[in-house]
Amino acid sequence: MKFSHLTALLVAVTGGASALAQDKPNVVIMLADNVGYGDIGAYGAGEVRGMPTPRIDQLASEGLRLTQFLVEPGCTPSRAALQTGRYSQRAGLGSIIIGGTPNTLLASEFTLAELFKSRGYATGYVGKWHLGASEQSWPTRQGYDQYRVGIIETTDGTLYREGMQRTGLPEAFIAQTEPGIWESDADGTLKKIRSYTTGYRHQVEGDIAQASAAYIEQQAKAKKPFFLFVGWTNTHYPSLVAPEFVGKSRIGPYGDAVMELDHRTGQVLDAIKRAGVEDDTIVIWLSDNGATPTEGPADYRGGSNGPFRGELGDGLEGSLRVPGVIKWPGKIAPRASNEMVSIHDIFPTLAKLIGADVPTDRPIDGVDQSALLTGKQTKSNRDSLITFIGDEIVAVRWKQFRLYPKQFVGSAGNPSMNGAAGYRAESNGYPGIFNIEQDPREEVNTAAVNGWVIGPYMKLIGAYLKSLEKYPNPKAVSLTSFPR
Repeated sequence: MKFSHLTALLVAVTGGASALAQDKPNVVIMLADNVGYGDIGAYGAGEVRGMPTPRIDQLASEGLRLTQFLVEPGCTPSRAALQTGRYSQRAGLGSIIIGGTPNTLLASEFTLAELFKSRGYATGYVGKWHLGASEQSWPTRQGYDQYRVGIIETTDGTLYREGMQRTGLPEAFIAQTEPGIWESDADGTLKKIRSYTTGYRHQVEGDIAQASAAYIEQQAKAKKPFFLFVGWTNTHYPSLVAPEFVGKSRIGPYGDAVMELDHRTGQVLDAIKRAGVEDDTIVIWLSDNGATPTEGPADYRGGSNGPFRGELGDGLEGSLRVPGVIKWPGKIAPRASNEMVSIHDIFPTLAKLIGADVPTDRPIDGVDQSALLTGKQTKSNRDSLITFIGDEIVAVRWKQFRLYPKQFVGSAGNPSMNGAAGYRAESNGYPGIFNIEQDPREEVNTAAVNGWVIGPYMKLIGAYLKSLEKYPNPKAVSLTSFPR
């Protein structure tokens, strides 16, 4: 009789501990930089393109591989959307932040880290941030306990020093202007520990992986649930990799960067396994936007957005559809899904999975996809997405149709170039309508036969505009239009 009572007690205790672990799984988000749909083996690339990605492919085979995962058109907008669950325009961050400009993540935004802190998690950030350099927008002022190998701005700046030196600018000006690598101290104050130069560019990805692995080991020993955000720098140009990856691929520096990214991803996955927390950890691997096949220095090109037209900076499918993988052993069955999921959905989905409350004092544009992830339903809770550049609506996705108020047209100097180097032509008052499933290159405007899609399109835009009556957006920063 005593044995039975003791057994029941042990079952209750261990069952409770198991329930607690399930209630508060660790979460590791890895965000790649400018990796296209056609760059990863699990999405049709890899060995076929001379740059195998075995570790990311393995992750995809062990989790949910999303084939219709949509983001925003650039680094800053996607990162703002991921951190807040909101359209980037609602945070005034609908364009890419350039160092030294006033764009910044406002203190009033509620981030993923603050979501996890509300449930007692330890929170850490390693790598690229790109949400503003003012103190209110530092990771450590936005809910993250610590920040390591910190890249506040972007990798473009590693090329600044050479240009400024050629211009003959004084060293004091160069040192003040070039980007740095930052780390937080005990009270969250950020300190610049070195310049982010082309020389350090070769080393940074390895340092991000090492710092991430150390954080996982530290938190696993602390027996406290943790949330870690890893902001990779590859494959953003310049594609300068660690010595052991130079010449590793068959297609040049870009392929070398993809292969190093794959290896570094594996190092983080190995750290999770080595720490003994693999079964209790949700791993999310994403890219922030499409690749730049025609932009950036020629030596560093090579990215592919698969069958889709467009690239970083425009509102076309190739800019917005990227790799997205989510793994949670025993909770998310390994499979592929072509259901529509957006980067905005990560916020409310993780809130549901950890039992956190989503803010109700502001619009949240993401939708909870936890039932899709865990297999409780086969259909997504999303069938549409509005895309912005700055404060302008540039595209609307509804089901398999993409509609454009204005047409994206290639650069006059190079008809293949779109993205940040392209431009948008005026329309005749009717949106262009493209069926992505039928025409992934978006070469045939079907407005004449699919004009009925304008109804849902107008309804979606109308609902968004209605939300602005109660929650107006902050004015987007413009570097070409100034108040009089």
